[in-house]
Amino acid sequence: MSSEQLFQAFIYLAAAVAIVPLARRFGLGSVLGYLIAGIIIGPFGLRLVGEGGEDVMHFAEFGVVMMLFVVGLELEPALLWRLRAPILGLGGLQVLVTSLVVAGLALLLGLPWQAALAIGMIMSLSSTAIVLQSLAEKGQLKTDAGQSAFAVLLFQDIAVIPLLAIFPLLAVGGIDGHTAEGQHGAQTLISALPAWAQTLAVLGAVAAIIVAGRFLVRPALRAIAGARLREVFTAAALLLVIGIALLMTLVGLSPALGTFLAGVVLANSEYRHELESDIEPFKGLLLGLFFIAVGASVDFALILGQPLLIAGLVAGIMAVKFAILFGLAKVFRLSLDQGLLFAFALPQVGEFAFVLFSFADQNGVLEPAISGPLVAAVALSMVLTPLLLLVYERVVQPRFADRNRVEREADVIDQQGPVIIAGFGSFGSTVGRLLRANGVPTTVLDIDSDRVELLRKLGLKVYYGDATRYDLLHTAGAEQAKLLVMALDTPEKTLELVHTVKTHFPHIKIMARAFDWGDAHQLIEAGVEYVYREALDTALRMGTDALHELGFRAHQAHRAAQTFRLHDDRSLHELSAIRAQQGEYLSAARQRIEELEQVLLSDRQDRGLERDAGWDAESLREEFREVSGAKG
Repeated sequence: MSSEQLFQAFIYLAAAVAIVPLARRFGLGSVLGYLIAGIIIGPFGLRLVGEGGEDVMHFAEFGVVMMLFVVGLELEPALLWRLRAPILGLGGLQVLVTSLVVAGLALLLGLPWQAALAIGMIMSLSSTAIVLQSLAEKGQLKTDAGQSAFAVLLFQDIAVIPLLAIFPLLAVGGIDGHTAEGQHGAQTLISALPAWAQTLAVLGAVAAIIVAGRFLVRPALRAIAGARLREVFTAAALLLVIGIALLMTLVGLSPALGTFLAGVVLANSEYRHELESDIEPFKGLLLGLFFIAVGASVDFALILGQPLLIAGLVAGIMAVKFAILFGLAKVFRLSLDQGLLFAFALPQVGEFAFVLFSFADQNGVLEPAISGPLVAAVALSMVLTPLLLLVYERVVQPRFADRNRVEREADVIDQQGPVIIAGFGSFGSTVGRLLRANGVPTTVLDIDSDRVELLRKLGLKVYYGDATRYDLLHTAGAEQAKLLVMALDTPEKTLELVHTVKTHFPHIKIMARAFDWGDAHQLIEAGVEYVYREALDTALRMGTDALHELGFRAHQAHRAAQTFRLHDDRSLHELSAIRAQQGEYLSAARQRIEELEQVLLSDRQDRGLERDAGWDAESLREEFREVSGAKG
């Protein structure tokens, strides 16, 4: 490796390390941070990297291949089969409608039908890398909109294959069929075969991946894992991904599609998590490099030379795709907020557009004067996507999500009881079922309409409505109720409900769920006396069982857990009073930890339960025999 190549690698890594954490701190997300880093170091920024970044882009595109392999590992075949309707229906319609609409607009602008159709098909694609990474970062990949976006992106990756086959047929001159075929065929081993043989070769490659994944890869991974050498297993994981990508390239298919299929086949494998953890660092680094390369490829000279044209192209392309996506979301019955998220996520043009525009130029389908501004518009649309998702998250979602929820009127509450439960998810429903089993009447409120319908089918009486509303609490009998159990899904909603109750119904005793120490402190400061951290009981149960399995007697382990709980609760309330003074708070917290250890140690010594630090196997076995006898 030359010193120049080392310098280039240093610049890319330094840009990522310097810019991405700042972008995350300001709430912009890592994808936008990488894109900004690429713009800064690119030929139109500080010029630390040259314009010959195509090699970097091709290398970095392997990050997309690895990303789809990891995505495939998280999808069981049964789940993929359930997504067949959105993949074929929603994905197919999106590509078809967008291609026709954009091609029609290009025809109106005077382009030949061949060029118009090529542009339409290219513009129908979206960025798999940017969209999936952004949605995953924001925790939106598992939502209805996230799953729909994933289905569309998967169909688009599949659609690239026929697009590459169609483009040579659209050639309008300037290159003969033999040359075009040679340029494309040099990349595959099957291009010289008859059409029927090419089809069989492609199907054979896909079948080989499925069969090898089920019957060959697992035994091989088992043998490699038996060596207990982490680096060898990592090498095997990389070998698997690179080998599949190479096979797909040789038969003219998308490497990303092949590795995704392999991931799905291995989704039920016992080595799924090990493969994912080994590939993840390489995937993240290469994806970051890809985003930096995209940012560096933005041709600001062309943009500044034709600013109105480029701005019009970007705005026009994204507006047309947004309208089509939102319309399809309505057709497929996504809710308003999910339909908007779906439309905000996919209006950009994808990374495959760079490949397709180059291929279209080589085959004489498009002229450089046409493809140049379009490539600049594609890069800008990709850069703008994280900003669009940020606008959705901070501006659109709070308004339209709430508006969508109030489309359903709150239920008429026809019963009142001494206890009101706000939120009936896994936490609230456990409390409610315990009270109900002991004959305590409760009034249950929940804002999730789907959950309300499901719980009613299970025979539980739950009312739909926003518990933070004063009028709904009044109707639920808050004037006479003795207890309010707060089990809402977010700390923000919980605090909002606390303030409402403290203002209008100060007589009610509040029992509130907290997610962590920070939430617990805020609730205590808001005047809530009974605060329950959701993970505390489970953690203490596990600690008790751990002590038990290590030889402590059952009553000793339970007493230690009870002492821990009392001390921890007292510390929580005491520390809340000094939370604003960080130095004093940390010092007091350390002191409380030391005090707890001393209390537990003293308790064991007082009861004659102290142990030697060096437990021997025989004493442990004796303890286990005693414990087993006590259980019997």
